This record gives sequence, C-alpha cells and structure tokens, in this order.
Amino acid sequence: MTIQTPIFVSSAIPYVNAEPHLGHALELVQSDAIARYQRGRGRELRFTSGTDDNSLKNVRAAAAAGTTPSELVARYGAGFRRLAEALHVVHDDFIHTANDARHAPAVHALWQRCANSGDVYKKSYRGLYCVGCEHFLRESEIVDGKCPVHTEPLELLEEENWFFRLSRYEQPILQAIQGDLLQILPSERKHEVLSFIAGGLDDFSISRSRIRAQGWGIPVPGDDTQIVYVWFDALANYLSVLGYPNSELFQHFWQNAGERWHIIGKDILRFHALYWPGILLSAGLPLPTSLRVHGLITSQGKKIGKSLGNAVDPFRLIARYGVDALRYYLLAHLHTTKDSDFREALLRTAYAAELAGKLGNLLQRVCALVERHDVAIVTTNLDASLCEVAEQAEFRVARAITDFALHDGLRAIFELVAAANRYVDSSAPWQLAKLPGNAAALVHCLSSLVHALRVTARLLAPFLPSTAREIEARLEPRPHVGAPLFPTLPA
Repeated sequence: MTIQTPIFVSSAIPYVNAEPHLGHALELVQSDAIARYQRGRGRELRFTSGTDDNSLKNVRAAAAAGTTPSELVARYGAGFRRLAEALHVVHDDFIHTANDARHAPAVHALWQRCANSGDVYKKSYRGLYCVGCEHFLRESEIVDGKCPVHTEPLELLEEENWFFRLSRYEQPILQAIQGDLLQILPSERKHEVLSFIAGGLDDFSISRSRIRAQGWGIPVPGDDTQIVYVWFDALANYLSVLGYPNSELFQHFWQNAGERWHIIGKDILRFHALYWPGILLSAGLPLPTSLRVHGLITSQGKKIGKSLGNAVDPFRLIARYGVDALRYYLLAHLHTTKDSDFREALLRTAYAAELAGKLGNLLQRVCALVERHDVAIVTTNLDASLCEVAEQAEFRVARAITDFALHDGLRAIFELVAAANRYVDSSAPWQLAKLPGNAAALVHCLSSLVHALRVTARLLAPFLPSTAREIEARLEPRPHVGAPLFPTLPA
C-alpha cells in the first residue's frame, strides 16, 4: 500500500498597492484547481495565500492616496480576500504580512538562522533599483534605461545594507534545479533560471534603510536603522503561514511534506528559484519541490496592471458572466504557462458557445429525455466508444495537473462533452423512444450519456466547482430537468 505524504500548495502573495486585477484572479483559480484536484484524490493538503504588505510600493501608494501604509494595506488587503471568496477559491489559510502575529517572529527566526550560518553581512552598495520589482537590476537586464517589466524610471541608490551570501549556494541551487529536486515548470522557465545561474549568482541586499522605507516593515534583528527587505520578508510567508519556527503545522506541511509547490507568475521566478532556495539552504530547511510558473495576462501584448493603466476588474466580470464562466475562460482559454491576451468578447463567446451551447445544452437534452420517457438509468453495458473517451479524459486531466497545463485538462473534458453531443445526434434517442421494441436501446443510449455527464462533472469539479455540483444535482437521484445551467446573457 502506497503511503501518501502531505502536500503544501501556495500561490504568491501580491503587493496590495491597488485593488486586485484579473492577473491576480488567474493565479488564484489556477492554484485552487490544483488544490481541489489533489484533495479530490485523497491527498492531505495545506493550501495558502495572502498579501505582501511590507513593500516600498505600498508606502508610496499610501502617500499618493493621502493615507497611511497600514490603512492602505488593510483596505486593499481585504479586497484580495474578497476576490478569493468571489472566485470560490478555498484556502486553508490566508496571511496578511503586516498584521498577522505569526509573521514578524518567523521572519526574525529565519534571519537569525541565516546569520548563524555566517551568510548575513553588512556593506555599502550602489546600484539601479526598480521599485516595481523591488530589486536592483544588473546592467544586462536594463532596456532603454528602464526595467523590462515596469515603465517607471530606475532609481540610483547608494546606502549601507545587510546582504545575504547567495553566491555561497550557487552550486547547491544549480544541482537541485538540474536534477529536478527543485522542479521548475514549464521547461523553458527552468532553462531561463539555469542561464541566469551560468552568469554567476551575486550576493543580494536583504535590508533597506529605515529612512528610505519610512519606518514601514519589519525591523532587522539587532539593527533598528534597517528594515528587512521586502522579498526576504515576503518569501518567509510560506513558513510563517505554517507557524514557523515552532508549530506542528510547520513540521507536518513543510518539514515532513512529500511535496511543496509554489504557483507563481514568471515575473517573480528569480526570487523563488534563486533567492528562496538560497535562504532555505542557509537556514537548513527543505527546498520547495516544484515551482509552477504561469504566464501573464496581457492587453494588446502588454502586461495588465494598475501602473500601466490597463487593469481589468475581475469583480465586474464575475457579476456579468458568473464565477464559473470566468474560471472557465481563465483556465481553458488562457494558456497556463504562456502569456495570453484577454478579450472580453472571447469570454462572452466561450460562455455562449461552449458552456451554454455545448455543456448546458447536453445536460438539458439528456435530462429532458430521461424524465420524459421515465428511463431507469443503469451503470453497466454502456457504449464502449463513449466510455473510452471518458477514460482518456480522466487520464489527460491527471497529466494536465502533473504537467501544469490546465488548459489541456479543460480541453480533454470538453472533448468528452463534444463526443457526448455527437453520440446524442447519431443515436437519436427521441427516435428510439417512438419505435416499439427499442426500450433496451433507449436505456443503453441514455445511460451511456448520463455516465458521460457524471464523468464530466467529476472532472470539472476542481476547475468549475459550482457547475460540477449543479450537474451532479441534476443527475441524482435520477436525471431531471431544471433551469438552464448557463442562462442567456443580456445583450
């Protein structure tokens, strides 16, 4: 008998300098689908997220808004919680790093472990800093005098900070990534990190002056003139949310977990693939086992975001199309690991043609036929070809979770829906019901279709939980017609 060890799954914690946008919704539903899938297969799992409160971006946003950082992160942080709830994302824990009593002690404990290993030292530094990324850039990364991700001008900074000796861990990090002890998906992101390591890993600053941080953040242990660098602070959330350093949750879901997965965007890959492993190695703690790196949502080829003025409000889309329609579009029509342009017209088309036209119509037709002809559904002697498509769909969904290709999983499910629709048309159960002596053929046909719908509901459960529950409710204890699964959208 195989003993399954616990699994820890986390999405990144975003800055809360503005209201959440559609890019945040994408990562939330991706990580929720993965967590739901694993739970559905009996895995003991801890799924967490939160907000990254202690950043200079938040300080500056508060100043621009005429408020305090604490008031700003409390207001916007609540919006990120509401977004998770609106998207039907079920976390086991959600941490706000500025006001959760677990966080600062965990950051201090992690810092002290690194210091005890001889990996924390103080020196003066001068370099070009991107506030959007919250890190110093190498000359080779600067494009036309700017960060390639953000449009704000870079800032020339010179100050004395505490540094982490990342260079000491270059070879252990390289070996972990090359050997897939730290798996990075997709493979092109792995190659990107390996290419960066080939250029040599530099030590990096893990503090900022209290003056520049305007006193916002967690003080460096033993040095009140410095504030812990936001990325050291933020990455520690994966431990603080488990009660590090002294809790049973931490022991169970980090130290003893068989798998530790981070679902992140490609724009923060370096911090998770290089900084985070270095810190953990210094502290003598296990590394993540997998980084699953999704693409970004773009608008006309440009990353969406408040700072670029092209953010898309997910709450508006949920109100107009429904939560599962938005989840479907994000998971099925946006490539999991490549950048994808958002177009609301395509969301509307996906709703009408695929959810309502294919899935909703199939459920309505089958339930109406079973109810009208009072057919007793059986679970044996079903159509072999339809059962084969269902089995293939189950296999492909499992592979899509493993490969972090969630769009492939949805494609497989809707290929099953398409096969069932073709089977309805070719079998013509309404004609079978008219001819005497075809009762057995009618039972065979409709039972095969109900089986396909039951498999569809089970496979959809991690991706579209409300839709899956509604399909199951329509089929049990026996198929019955209800209101349209996806009502016609207003013009």
